Amino acid sequence: MISILTTILAIKSDSQVSIEAEDINQITWIDNNPTNITKEQILAKQVELQTAYDAKQYQRDRAAEYPSIADQLDDIYHNGIDAWKATIKTTKDKYPK
Repeated sequence: MISILTTILAIKSDSQVSIEAEDINQITWIDNNPTNITKEQILAKQVELQTAYDAKQYQRDRAAEYPSIADQLDDIYHNGIDAWKATIKTTKDKYPK
């Protein structure tokens, strides 16, 4: 889950805040919350950020599974572009958008 602090900073990047135990009811505004960010705004933004993060899971899965750049270049050198494309396609097919 996206943290409350990350969420608040996404709403207002220069907010100064302290949060106890990741509890939305235990927020201390060091800058006196000059923009009056509400709990409802924080929760709505948190859902928005989490949805965006979840939508990119395939990218994180692919990045973890792709061969290193050095290995990919070696594959191209020894086996050609078509073989490299086939290797990459396997991962892309495993983790579709």
